[in-house]
Amino acid sequence: MHAEVLSVGTELLLGQTVNTDTTIVAKALSMLGIDLLYAAVVGDNPARMEDAVRQALSRSDILITTGGLGPTGDDLTKETVAAAAGRKLVLESSSYERLKEYFGENMADNQKKQAMLPEGCTVLPNDHGTAPGCAFETENGKIVIMLPGPPSELTPMLHEYVVPYLARFQDAVISSHSVHVFGRGEGAVAQMLDDLMQNSNPTAAPYAKEGEMFVRVTAKAATKEEADEMCRPVVEEIRRRIGNFVYSVDVETLEELVVQELRRTGKKLATAESCTGGLLGKRITDVSGSSEVFEMGCITYANAVKEQLLGVPHETLAAHGAVSEETARAMAEGIVRVSGADIGIGITGIAGPGGGTEEKPVGLVYIALSDGENTWVAKRMPFGRRRDREWHRHCSASKALDMVRRYLAGLPVDEK
Repeated sequence: MHAEVLSVGTELLLGQTVNTDTTIVAKALSMLGIDLLYAAVVGDNPARMEDAVRQALSRSDILITTGGLGPTGDDLTKETVAAAAGRKLVLESSSYERLKEYFGENMADNQKKQAMLPEGCTVLPNDHGTAPGCAFETENGKIVIMLPGPPSELTPMLHEYVVPYLARFQDAVISSHSVHVFGRGEGAVAQMLDDLMQNSNPTAAPYAKEGEMFVRVTAKAATKEEADEMCRPVVEEIRRRIGNFVYSVDVETLEELVVQELRRTGKKLATAESCTGGLLGKRITDVSGSSEVFEMGCITYANAVKEQLLGVPHETLAAHGAVSEETARAMAEGIVRVSGADIGIGITGIAGPGGGTEEKPVGLVYIALSDGENTWVAKRMPFGRRRDREWHRHCSASKALDMVRRYLAGLPVDEK
């Protein structure tokens, strides 16, 4: 089956709101084995919206709209889609009762509009907002699904109601597994996996992420168990070829994996950051359960603070500078002493865009890991096209996480 996503909202065209809805829907469709062939954005204009709906229904088996289901005058999705599909809108009683219960005496007249749905549709309850979604089949067998725009409402409705609804139309199950890689680029990995990427079922496809990449292995079979079994040998072969640069299968981020492994090993981590400005600590504490393994984080930007708080020797800073292997080493060792953690990370570098020299260019970063007995230092140098400040900060934090991951797994901490 072929699908199309139509995101509705003038704010999307103006760039005032980032359209994440298409990404969310695309991932769900992929897991169902439904090919998304088109994705479009249309403003709150009835004529242009109707034209987009008719075009979608003429070429796709499934049309999924996002946004435009609210109570205001510019929320026109239901009216426009219903008209284009030959359905009239009627007051859906259960949705209306939910609205009255939600708003109580404060319910304004225009809120009733949200309960006006295409006649005979399947109602998709909104358990995280007010505007319900809906699904129906047209006279010529096309499937139409309308979802609210806010991701906090769309995502649960999609997974709890839309995925089971669409699964009824599928005669096969799709299973995907993501092999996450840090330290090897998309191009290099693609060369290593060239023969595997020629397969049709299961497939293997590389994708770039910010400062890392992953390989998605996907199989189609009669059951999820069969599809998983088809994926397994391909995933294992990818891991064999890429080696220690694979950091996980199906754990989405380095920080999730590191927190998971710190908890498993009973280790505690502390960080001392300069150029990353606390980004490493933030990424760790974004993960639920990090309070069990993260002792403290310091942003020691000024040299005086590096000396006073971490005990970085004044002589080290004077002889080698703040951005140096020696300073990163002293920062990591210092944070271990101060915090009592099992593992300390020290990061110092030049994130840019200014501050670089020929000897120490923008993008030069030193990352140190210390366990109180031994200390390892990695050096990141800029390469390729010029990168911005956030890139250098993000990749430096990722490198630190990968070093922790390797240390906990008993691997070389800074493998080239």
